[in-house]
Amino acid sequence: MKIQKVVGNNLKYYRYKANLSQEKFYGQFGLNYRYLASVERGEVNVSIEFLDNLAKVLKINVCDFFNTDPHRFDFKKRIDEKEKKI
Repeated sequence: MKIQKVVGNNLKYYRYKANLSQEKFYGQFGLNYRYLASVERGEVNVSIEFLDNLAKVLKINVCDFFNTDPHRFDFKKRIDEKEKKI
């Protein structure tokens, strides 16, 4: 898997875990959420400095964006399925 996809999936995971919409989360940076949605899809490269800023807002370590745990990549599906059962 490309590193951009790994970073994007982890960004989406932590944003979702923090219960933040793309608009609300990315609005804090004064950036277009559509651009940053492309970051979450792994379509663009971002700088380490940019990831560091995102990590500070999410209260995680910048290294967490590089976690390749496969369970991170289907988290939304698993969470949504769990909520349907309730």
